[in-house]
Amino acid sequence: MSATLPAPVPATAPIPAPVPPPTGDKGAKIGFALLLLGCLTPWASPPLALALGLLLAQTLGNPFPAFTRKLTPRLLQYSVIGLGFGLNAQAAVAAGRQGLLFTVGSILGTLVLGYGAGRALGLNRVVAHLIACGTAICGGSAIAAVGPVAGARDEEMSVALGTVFVLNAVALFAFPPLGHALALTQQQFGLWCAIAIHDTSSVVGAAAAYGPEALGVATTIKLARALWIIPVTLGTAYFFRQKNVQVKLPWFILGFIGAMLLNTYVPETRLVGPGLLQLARMGLVVTLFFIGAGLSLKTIRAVGPRPFALGVLLWLVVSAASLYVIVSV
Repeated sequence: MSATLPAPVPATAPIPAPVPPPTGDKGAKIGFALLLLGCLTPWASPPLALALGLLLAQTLGNPFPAFTRKLTPRLLQYSVIGLGFGLNAQAAVAAGRQGLLFTVGSILGTLVLGYGAGRALGLNRVVAHLIACGTAICGGSAIAAVGPVAGARDEEMSVALGTVFVLNAVALFAFPPLGHALALTQQQFGLWCAIAIHDTSSVVGAAAAYGPEALGVATTIKLARALWIIPVTLGTAYFFRQKNVQVKLPWFILGFIGAMLLNTYVPETRLVGPGLLQLARMGLVVTLFFIGAGLSLKTIRAVGPRPFALGVLLWLVVSAASLYVIVSV
C-alpha cells in the first residue's frame, strides 16, 4: 500500500502579502511625535501642552497609553525636584507658614463636605471619599494612596481619577485668566492655586503661566499639602476598618526641599541651577502633554453624572471659599 503524497503547490501560487499596520495607528504615532517635539520648543507653555495632548486624544488617539501612563508620575516628580533649584528656602518657609491654616481648614472641610454631599447624591461612600481626598489634598496622588486602603475596586478608582483629571484640565485653562481678571497678586494667586486645584501638575502649570513668584508660592504650599496624604490615609484605614496599612512617603518632596536648600545655601549650585530649572520646566510641559493625551472621551464618559457632580460641587466650594479668604486677609 503506497502512501498518498500531498499535491504539489503550483509554482505560480501567489505568496500572501504582509498585512500593513493600520493607517490610523501610524498617523497617531507621527502626530504624537510632532506634538511632543512642539512641547520641547521654547514657545510651549503648560496650558498649550495640555491643549495639544487633548487635541491628540480626541482626534488621532494616544498611540502609547501604557507608556505615557507609566512615565507621567515619574516625570512630574523629577520636574518638581528641579523646580526647587529656582526657589529660596527662607521665602518658601514664609509662604508655607502663611498657607498652613488654609491647608488644615480646607482639607478637613472638604472631607466633611464630600461625605455629606456624597450621601445626598446617593454615591458609594468609597467613591465619594476618593473624590473628596483628591480634591482636598493632591488629586490623583491622593486617590492612588487612599484607594487601596479604602478597599476601592478598579472601577471606583477609575471614576474618581477621571473626575479629578477632567477638572484639572479645566482649572489649568480657567485659573490664570480669572486671576488676572480679579487682579490677584502673585502671592495670592499662588496660594489660591495650591488650595483650589487638585493635582500638582496643574497647580504648577497654572502658577507658571501666572508668574515666577506665583510658581514658587504654589509649589511650596502644594507639596506641603501633599504630606497630608499620610494622616488622611491612616484616618481612612481607621474609618474603613483596614489593618496593616503601609503608607508611602512622597519621596520627591524631600528631593524638592534638598534642591531648594542647595540653591539657597550652596553658591556653587547656582552654576548649574538655571539649567536644571529649565529642564524641570520642560519636563512639566511634557507631563501635561501626556496627561492631556490620556484624557479621551471614553475616560470622560466613564465618570458618570453623579460622581462628576460631586467633584464639581467640591471644587467650586473650595475655590470660592479659599478665594474669599485670600482676598479678605
